[in-house]
Amino acid sequence: MKVIADLCVIPMGVGVSVSKEVAACERVLAEAGLKTKLHAYGTNIEGEWDAVFAAIKRCHEVVHAMGAPRISSTLRFGTRTDRAQSMEDKIRSVEEKL
Repeated sequence: MKVIADLCVIPMGVGVSVSKEVAACERVLAEAGLKTKLHAYGTNIEGEWDAVFAAIKRCHEVVHAMGAPRISSTLRFGTRTDRAQSMEDKIRSVEEKL
């Protein structure tokens, strides 16, 4: 099953800047072969359910291994069975109505 997810990983206890940890998570997602779109407060992820959720787990493992004693993440996700839909399809649909 395909899923589109919006993930925000917040490492805690590593200081004010978390860009190093976010970059590490972005590398995990890329290595998993997932389609992603980084934005100011997270990353949109598109792919097969098992691959997406395995990569999210791996992000937590990698960021903990970098020294973050705690991570708080938010995750929103959706699936469709009536038709295939990509991240671009969803954006295009709204932009056409503007």
